[in-house]
Amino acid sequence: MTELEQLLELMVRLRDPEQGCPWDRQQTCATIVPHTIEEAYEVADAIAREDWAELRAELGDLLFHVVFCAQIAREEGRFDFADVARGIVEKMTRRHPHVFGDERYADAAEQTAAWERIKAAEKAADSPAPAGVLDGVPLALPALTRAAKLQKKAAQVGFDWGAIEPVLAKIQEEIGEIRHEIATQAPPERLADELGDVLFAVANLARHLKLDPEAALRGTNAKFERRFRRIEHWLAEDGRTPTDSTLEEMDGLWNRAKREEASGSGNG
Repeated sequence: MTELEQLLELMVRLRDPEQGCPWDRQQTCATIVPHTIEEAYEVADAIAREDWAELRAELGDLLFHVVFCAQIAREEGRFDFADVARGIVEKMTRRHPHVFGDERYADAAEQTAAWERIKAAEKAADSPAPAGVLDGVPLALPALTRAAKLQKKAAQVGFDWGAIEPVLAKIQEEIGEIRHEIATQAPPERLADELGDVLFAVANLARHLKLDPEAALRGTNAKFERRFRRIEHWLAEDGRTPTDSTLEEMDGLWNRAKREEASGSGNG
């Protein structure tokens, strides 16, 4: 048996009604999907940390979830793993006519535009109702990622600024609005609405800069964690914890951590 065949057989055994695992037997695609999303994030985390041994393990975990859901669908008579594999091969072949056919594109931007046209044609063929511009952006995506994808779809029909400056101005406008709401002691729902507008505008800036807002924020999260741990380390050397120090002191140590990173020094 190939490694993939072994994995498929393992999944059948785990789901066996008589001798399988009780937990695995009682799962549905709906109950495992939160775990699947978590595994996808763990893949992204391993890539961000460039931990290749961990990435290999996390990719295995993610593949297991694909096989898991396909096995459930097979038991329900809907489809099986072979159908999943066949479907993705057919779709990728269809969407890469420049590789598997005679189409030629001048560059990656032209190829991306062609990809979107092919994708839209596929959706139109699958659905008798006319598709809306924003259709097909999953609700389960992280909010920043979904914001960027919604903006990208709107941009494809011309609803977009052609330069960075109006995007930056929009961010400043939204910050001004939330400042006003704070100053007038607006209720939490108004503050949440205005904060959402700020984040949406920032996601738009990321898209114009051709950056992934989720990846950018993950990087900043990691930077914050790394610097704060340095603060804890330096305080511990003095026999203290953050709760034993002042904000002014911790801010000074934060700047020290920034200088340490800028100089490439690994010791404090």
